[in-house]
Amino acid sequence: QLQLVESGGGLVQPGGSLRLSCAASGFTLDDYAIGWFRQAPGKEREGVSCHSSSDGFTYYADSVKGRFTISRDNAKNTVYLQMNSLKIEDTAVYYCAAELRITTVQAMCLNSRLQTGYDYWGQGTRVTVSS
Repeated sequence: QLQLVESGGGLVQPGGSLRLSCAASGFTLDDYAIGWFRQAPGKEREGVSCHSSSDGFTYYADSVKGRFTISRDNAKNTVYLQMNSLKIEDTAVYYCAAELRITTVQAMCLNSRLQTGYDYWGQGTRVTVSS
């Protein structure tokens, strides 16, 4: 079955850390550009971080730069999002996506019109930052 499955969400206090995982099955994730997106209640989906293995470029939204890190473990066919110094405003459902052909990682993360056509989306994992 071709799918992405996220895990690792949960409840964390402000200033805490979480690591989200996005495991691919049925296809080789390293062949794809990957991205982490989030959607908070009442807000539009936001591109958090996107990475292309073909050129090594990575994009981070300004709101998470310096706090979040995207990484891959090709042996596990998994992508991670390490989230440190979490803030209440990071509360959202986090999704990973994979797309075979992109123009730039910025476009992958920022162009909402393109996002609906990405090859694979996970089901989402909820992150709640609260004291």
